[in-house]
Amino acid sequence: MIRSGFRLLSSAVMLFMPAILFAADAIQGEVTQQPVNVTAITMFLIFVTGTLGITYWAAKRTKSTKDFYAAGGSITGFQNGLAIAGDYMSAASFLGISGLVFASGFDGLIYSIGFLVGWPIILFLLAERLRNLGKYTFADAVSYRLKPLPIRSLSACGTLTVVLLYLIAQLVGAGKLIQILFGLEYHFAVVIVGILMILYVTFGGMLATTWVQIIKAVLLLLGASFMAIAVMYQMDFSFETLFVRAVEVHKSGINIMSPGGLVSDPVSAISLGLALMFGTAGLPHILMRFFTVPDAQEARKSVIYATGFIGYFYILTFIIGFGAIVLLVNNPQFLDPATGGILGGNNMAAIHLSNAVGGEIFLGFISAVAFATILAVVSGLTLSGASAISHDLYASVLRHGEVLEGEEIRMSRIATIVLGIAAIFLGIVFEEQNVAYMVGLAFAIAASVNFPVLFLSMFWQKLTTRGAFFGGGIGLITAVSCMILGPTIWVDILGNAEAIFPYKHPALFSISAAFISIYVISIFDNSASAREEALAFEDQYVRSQTGLGSEGSVQH
Repeated sequence: MIRSGFRLLSSAVMLFMPAILFAADAIQGEVTQQPVNVTAITMFLIFVTGTLGITYWAAKRTKSTKDFYAAGGSITGFQNGLAIAGDYMSAASFLGISGLVFASGFDGLIYSIGFLVGWPIILFLLAERLRNLGKYTFADAVSYRLKPLPIRSLSACGTLTVVLLYLIAQLVGAGKLIQILFGLEYHFAVVIVGILMILYVTFGGMLATTWVQIIKAVLLLLGASFMAIAVMYQMDFSFETLFVRAVEVHKSGINIMSPGGLVSDPVSAISLGLALMFGTAGLPHILMRFFTVPDAQEARKSVIYATGFIGYFYILTFIIGFGAIVLLVNNPQFLDPATGGILGGNNMAAIHLSNAVGGEIFLGFISAVAFATILAVVSGLTLSGASAISHDLYASVLRHGEVLEGEEIRMSRIATIVLGIAAIFLGIVFEEQNVAYMVGLAFAIAASVNFPVLFLSMFWQKLTTRGAFFGGGIGLITAVSCMILGPTIWVDILGNAEAIFPYKHPALFSISAAFISIYVISIFDNSASAREEALAFEDQYVRSQTGLGSEGSVQH
């Protein structure tokens, strides 16, 4: 093992989206392969067997495009909230944030719950209107009164870019994680994850993906709860005792209780805050989940439940991080004799703590759950990418909506297989690369392309197709350019002496560019189609509020 784990983790934190960044890729750089963990592998095989059984069950019930994309609209708000939480709580968020708390103390709390500010935006502004206006993807809602060809093309480009960047980071993280936890080869891990996600999505569609996410969320919440309770039991359920003992043993002493050490630059802080809010509200695989419920009321419930589960989970990681400080720092069983640091780097704090409080069996359980979480995340990502190809591009743009359901489902499955193979290939190609910046770029694009177009299409009458298309494109180009020319890629990756764009966080600039461009272009668009789109806003508003004319209509 190497001690650079924390340096790599810290770099990942500062890239763009600390809390969410961990949710995809906390394990970076070289790792030392461990002896084969039979207990972890056995428990993981049990999970895989169970979820493949669910996929077989779901496959028999997936007959239509609604079944494939939206689980037939049969998921309840509670179930969907758990599934969203399962989509959001990944292995690396569990390991990365608890590792950050273990290393930095109180600052970890900022990244544990800071991203939750995005969920009120989804709850109060997007969830109900999205469910009433859309069908399978957020592009359905955006193109309700705008021209579908350019809007769906832009939305599909944004979605596929986010999905591919996210998938690469997930698969590279999976390969590193399985080397550490299971003692298996990197390439073997990437292929396993790729094949399983193809099976889940190709045969079971959204129904199988949903239940994989639900089961994973329950297992992770139970495991993290047990760890947190075990820690607090040893502290007599006193947070004061926990913090006092952590301060006594941590090398930074009382400084671990002082916030503000990770983001001090005002521009970066503002940019990070915008990314936390708007990036979450623009993730295609999260937005897609609101079409799995029967109506807008259940969509609202989904957000409420998801926020509760996710918030609870990240509070647990905070307790786990401080518990790891108290129980691991002076325990030679978990320390590297050569370096004095924790075995495997700070990312492994939660794993070692599971051994300290629950022994080898619980260690195997947590290791298996940590890897299984990746399957849930990549399945949701793959499905949203496949839907962008089959529903937005193929069925709506190329075939102008004149396509049989069976043909569209077949195209979805082909797209899933292609995306899966591409993700496996890219995961292997990027094995030795630090791909953490890809997640930051993915969230920059979600916040700068998907969110502005979706938000303004719902709330601004004067939005035009031309404004949305070109303004969203400018947001996309700005986000990508700022990341490439910024310190992360221009200096750290490409090795240049000085960055052209001085900030690591592009959201403030790319979101501003998108909104301003959309506004200016729409205001000066005096075409006949622009006037028609403005007149259609009233009908859109009525449907977004009542659901009249949609399958999610409100019952009176």
